[in-house]
Amino acid sequence: MSRSADSVARANRQLLRKLLVVAVLMFGFGFALVPFYDKICEVSGIRNVFKPDNALVANTQVDASRLVTVEFDANTQRLPWTFRPLESHVAIHPGALTEVVYEIRNSLDRPVTGQAVPSYGPQNAVQYFRKLECFCFRQQTLAAGEVRRMPVVFVIDPALPMDINTITLSYTFFEVAGTRDKSG
Repeated sequence: MSRSADSVARANRQLLRKLLVVAVLMFGFGFALVPFYDKICEVSGIRNVFKPDNALVANTQVDASRLVTVEFDANTQRLPWTFRPLESHVAIHPGALTEVVYEIRNSLDRPVTGQAVPSYGPQNAVQYFRKLECFCFRQQTLAAGEVRRMPVVFVIDPALPMDINTITLSYTFFEVAGTRDKSG
């Protein structure tokens, strides 16, 4: 019986060595693939897609010949929040990527969920106002006393009619029905 146990133990050790060698070889192969992959990308020209040769990247859609003033407004509808833009207005070139920040504060001692609804003036400006990021895309839940800064990232389409020189972006926050904390 001990002879059988010795042969099983020897076979297990031999299998363990083989598995360790395979594991080390697999790790080494994976590690060696990085420079191999880099060389393939360099030879095939794929690297140039990710790293252009010091080319200046510019937005060719910006209309530098004119400025449009965008005014910001903030309101709450029966919602105990303080809500305001950090800038009251900006002057931008149509086509330029712009970010503004709004600050919101929950004045209550309980969490509240709200949703912002935008409006534009003049009314036809909405078709030229492209928001890429906005807190109005989803409901916002603020804890008791929480203060949050939220960005709006947008572009004014260069096709904006020449007679529109000022756009007003107004947000109104409404409390979302059915989200009141039932414990209070």
